[in-house]
Amino acid sequence: MSTQKTVRQSAGTVEENALRLDEEKAEQIIDALNTDLADAYVLYHQLHKHHWNVEGAEFLDIHVFLQEVYEDVEAAADDLAERLQALGGVPHASMTALAEAATIESEDEDVYDVRTSLTNDLDLFGDVIESYRDHIELADGLGDYATGEMLREQLETIEEHAHHIEHYLEDDTLVLESATK
Repeated sequence: MSTQKTVRQSAGTVEENALRLDEEKAEQIIDALNTDLADAYVLYHQLHKHHWNVEGAEFLDIHVFLQEVYEDVEAAADDLAERLQALGGVPHASMTALAEAATIESEDEDVYDVRTSLTNDLDLFGDVIESYRDHIELADGLGDYATGEMLREQLETIEEHAHHIEHYLEDDTLVLESATK
């Protein structure tokens, strides 16, 4: 717990911003970006868990792939936090605030087989994709085209990762059936 006494800006508040976006509009976008930020950390932690626990014949490829994906998700989270701060908001930073703001729920603490883990990841990606599309529409509708463009760029990467996970989940494999028994 911090002993800091001077609060520069309270969580949940919106200040005037240099981007000249009306405070009421900025507040709506900040709320959306804080949701995306919270969802990003849920996804990040699940992907990281699967990176740690992956086993089997495709171990190395999936291990490396998941690291790339969770690093992309973490970078996107950083961009989200910086953008909402530029809009005059305060990014969620505590585990409690992130958990309360998240609209997606990660799997439990158990370790699952690779196919189940990737299926769970794909489900989270789908939810995040739908949320991003809604938030792009919101930002554009409020005249914040820069936030909309940032989210579009992130969405492209998210969709690409989801597409790759979908390919990992296909039935075709070079692994002999006898190797899985």
